This record gives sequence, C-alpha cells and structure tokens, in this order.
Amino acid sequence: MNFEKAVKELLKEVADIEINGNRPWDVQVHDKRVYRRVLHQQSLGLGESYMEGWWDSQQVDEVMARIIRSRLPQKIKQVKYLYPLLREKFNIVRAMAINYQNKKRARIVGEKHYDISNDLYRLMLDKRMIYSCAYWQSGSTTLDQAQEAKLKLICDKVGLKPGQKILDIGCGWGGFAKYAAENYGVEVVGITISEQQLKLGKEVCQGLPIELRLQDYRDLNEKFDHIISIGMFEHVGVKNYQTYMRAAYRCLKEDGLFLLHTIGNSDSVLKTDPWLHKYIFPNGVIPSIKQIGKAIEGLFVMEDLHNFGVDYEKTLLCWHDNFLKVWDEIKSKYDQRFYRMWTYYLLTCAGSFRARDMQLWQIVLSKHGLIGGYKSIR
Repeated sequence: MNFEKAVKELLKEVADIEINGNRPWDVQVHDKRVYRRVLHQQSLGLGESYMEGWWDSQQVDEVMARIIRSRLPQKIKQVKYLYPLLREKFNIVRAMAINYQNKKRARIVGEKHYDISNDLYRLMLDKRMIYSCAYWQSGSTTLDQAQEAKLKLICDKVGLKPGQKILDIGCGWGGFAKYAAENYGVEVVGITISEQQLKLGKEVCQGLPIELRLQDYRDLNEKFDHIISIGMFEHVGVKNYQTYMRAAYRCLKEDGLFLLHTIGNSDSVLKTDPWLHKYIFPNGVIPSIKQIGKAIEGLFVMEDLHNFGVDYEKTLLCWHDNFLKVWDEIKSKYDQRFYRMWTYYLLTCAGSFRARDMQLWQIVLSKHGLIGGYKSIR
C-alpha cells in the first residue's frame, strides 16, 4: 500500500487539508513515516507523531475540526488495513469486560493528570482555577468573567440559600466551593481524588465553612440540600454511571436539586480516544444522553438540560493562550515533548468542540419532580 498517497488523497478530498500547503490549516510534514503511522495507529499515531515533531500546522485546532466534520476517521477505516480494525474490536471487548474506573483505578487520573503541577494549572486557568467550560454566552469578555458567570449560573440553577449544606463531587481546587460560600452563605463539602488539588484547595478555602476531602463518591453516605458536580462525570465510566447516580440519590435531600455539569458525546461509547486515554485522561469516557438517561431511570427526574458546548472552544483557546504566555516560566519542569503534548491536547479538544462533535451539558435533576415545574435559568 502507498501510505503517503492514501493519506494525502483522503486529507485533500475529504477534509480540504493539503500536505505542505500554504493555508493556516494545512499540514507540514517533517517525517514521511507519519503516513504509515497514522493509518496503522490512527488517533494515537496522529497525536504521538505530532508530539515527536513529525508534522506541524499553524492551526492544529482547525485541522482537528476539519478531520471531525468530514468524518475522516470513519473513512480511514474503509482503507483495507486490517490491524487497526482488529485492535479497535479488541479494545471494545476489553472495555465491556473490565471496569476501568473501579475504586482502585479511579485515582489513576488524579495522579497522572491533576497532580502533575498546581503551578501549571494556576498559571493556565482563571483566578479561581476552574478547570471546566466557562459560560461566554453570559456576555463575558474575559476568562475570569466567564468562569464567574458559570459559577453564578450553577448556584442560581439549584437555588442556593444561606445556611444550606452543599456537596461538590469532584471539587478540584475548591473554586466552586469558595465562590458559593462567599456569595451565597452556604456550607460546602467537596471531594476529590487528587492529593495536589486537595492540598491547594484547603489553602484556598481556609477560614470558610468548607470541608474538602480525599474521597471516592462511592463512599458518601450523608444528606445535603443540593449536589453539584462540575466536570467530574467524565471520569466515572459507563459501568459506574448508575452507581454514581445512586450515590447522589442517597445523599440528596428529598426536595433538593442535583446539577450535573459534564462534557457530552453525541454517540454512546465504552472507551475514550486512545491518545487522550494514554496521555491526558486515563480511563475517561464521555457520556451520551442515552447513557445518562439509563443511569437516572428510576432515580431522578430531568428538570432541565442546557447545552453550551460552543463555549468550550473559546475556553480551551484561552487556556492555550495562557499556556503559551507562561511556558518560559514553567518550562524548566518539563520538556519539549510535554509542550507539544499539552498544545496538542488543548487545540485538538478546541477543534472537537468547534466541529460540534462534543457537547457541554448542565443537567438539573430532582428526586420526584418539582411541583409546578422548574423555571429554566440561562
């Protein structure tokens, strides 16, 4: 097989991307081994070859957006190359058989992703260190404003009132907990599986009615007025969705609300992208509406669903801009391979949201349905 010819033809005819072209989204190839590697390993090969400097583009985000919009990955599978197809089938069967997000494995993502450096996240994120989609549709013009607007939106959606006790599942560095305690007069219990997040979060929230714990959601068994979970459900895994929902149900008071903020997949899958799994979010899986619906059946009523996935592209690009600005300040802790890996992660995810392949959902759930209905807040 002529790998170079196959890749060039697919990129040009399907995605309007030219090899060594002069448009910002064209790809510059520095090592011709990339063609065989991409056909052989697909997503993993594309990402690893970028990390190793085999190819570049002025707009990696637009490269990914065009690849996704054109459904190029599906068309590549039509190329008669057996090994990737066999590997994919094997990975699906393995995902069905193994619970990759059980209690023992759950902390892997904390150790590999969230514990890499508080300094990196402090410099890359907004002032509250919110590591999830900001709310730009609020009219905000800066990342700080858009994240603040997102936090306010969440608090207002569940109707926080002074004196209430709130559970934050996946509390990160305590950004939401601090905002809610300061602005709404509530008490917050936050749980995380990251030791570095917990350490800094306790410093950030010192002096406020906030308790942050290193704890798995499966071990929770206490009552809260409302429950919030922001950007954590992506780490739960299909086999544990209902277990997670049962834990939330167990901890939510009868008249309380549960707000789930999660990236959403248009398709139901059992595993994540191979490159993201290996380098960024080990064992992560993006849920579909069907999967969430099945998990809440018999437990919760869906009161509201709000999709503002288009805002994630801008959020990711802001993080990338910040990363570039502070690289000289932190590069002594990393190497060039990490720089390219992190750039590829942020930009390809931005491209995915631009292509509308991924969504961002805020879902408001109640135990029995609110009498008179729920008034949607935007």
